[in-house]
Amino acid sequence: MKGKRVRRAFKFRFYPTDAQAAELSRTFGCVRKVYNLALQARTEAWSQRCERVNYVQTSAMLTNWKKAEGLAYLSEVSSVPLQQALRHLQGAFVNFWEGRAKYPRFKSRKKSRATAEYTRSAFRWRDGRLTLAKLSEPLRIVWSRALPPGAEPSTVTVSRDGVGRWFVSLLVEDPEVRPLPPADSPAVALDVGLTTLATLSTGEKIANPKYERRDRKRLARAQRKLARKQSGSRNRQKAQLKVARVHAKISDRRRDYLHKLTTRLVRENQMIVIEDLNVRGMLKNRSLARAISDASWSELRAMLGYKCHWYGRRLVVINQWYPSSKTCSNCGYVLAKLSLGVRHWTCPGCGTTHDRDENGAKNLLAAGLAVTACGAGARPRRERSRTGRPALKQEAKRVTAGDFSDYRCGGIGVN
Repeated sequence: MKGKRVRRAFKFRFYPTDAQAAELSRTFGCVRKVYNLALQARTEAWSQRCERVNYVQTSAMLTNWKKAEGLAYLSEVSSVPLQQALRHLQGAFVNFWEGRAKYPRFKSRKKSRATAEYTRSAFRWRDGRLTLAKLSEPLRIVWSRALPPGAEPSTVTVSRDGVGRWFVSLLVEDPEVRPLPPADSPAVALDVGLTTLATLSTGEKIANPKYERRDRKRLARAQRKLARKQSGSRNRQKAQLKVARVHAKISDRRRDYLHKLTTRLVRENQMIVIEDLNVRGMLKNRSLARAISDASWSELRAMLGYKCHWYGRRLVVINQWYPSSKTCSNCGYVLAKLSLGVRHWTCPGCGTTHDRDENGAKNLLAAGLAVTACGAGARPRRERSRTGRPALKQEAKRVTAGDFSDYRCGGIGVN
């Protein structure tokens, strides 16, 4: 990061005029249409002729679509957001080919996020006033915070959420984002949970605000009213808006809480150690899915990731199969089994009584220090059964502190 400026997105709310709202809504619809047309063309080319269609070919298709009788309206909006939609589809396919995501899905008019991206040739930025292509007036933006001095947006993204709020995101270079001075704490580990959002290796327990649970009655009441409304009616649209407002309030408060928490952790610690949890797989548990979603572990990890990168901190991710909760942080004894409902347990080896989460955080810290010593990650050796699936059964045994005889260096990145 030394000598390299970070590009950062600043998001603001704005209030469009009726003409601007109509033009942007039309653009959202065209972006969604082009994305779906290109996805359909690429899918048919592969399934019927085993041909791969790339971005350049879909861009040529877009020119022909604009000339088609039923798609002439695509020429009425700015072409830049349409081209950007094709680039985003190309990126989605690259992620699919490299195993980072599932096959791209079609965008729904009701469920998909309404958004359009403009590059530098499709907007004008003068004296802090932003004017998009096809719009005659600048956007009325609420500047809730100041942009970096001399900021020049390279990309502008306009979006509308389910509540009907309009947002504009400006991607600019931020010279103020630079490595922080060395922290007082050399390292800390987090063990995330549901009762408490996270337990630190220092013993501190960070409360889980459970915003969704707080508003569960209010959300259920709004959803019951929605269920009673006739499909397609105006009253049903009003009821849908009320449900969306409850969800928006929950997500806004949760995001604000996580931002404050992660910023504090990054400022106070030189290295942060977390566990690589399979959150998507854990959400398949119907008993815990709602609570896990409310805790938002994935968003917590994502924030820690880019903030550590911004401010020169180190983020170490330990493999999910490391038995942090089952290992005694005092003598190294590993339990054969530890059910989720057991919050405290006594080590059969040394007799130490452990708080499950605090003990797990201490073991993660020890593993993180060992990982940084060898310069890579810790990954368990797992024998594969005849079916090709990993054999995960592990016998109870004693290990000394820092003993990674069943773990090898390599595989988990250290950011």
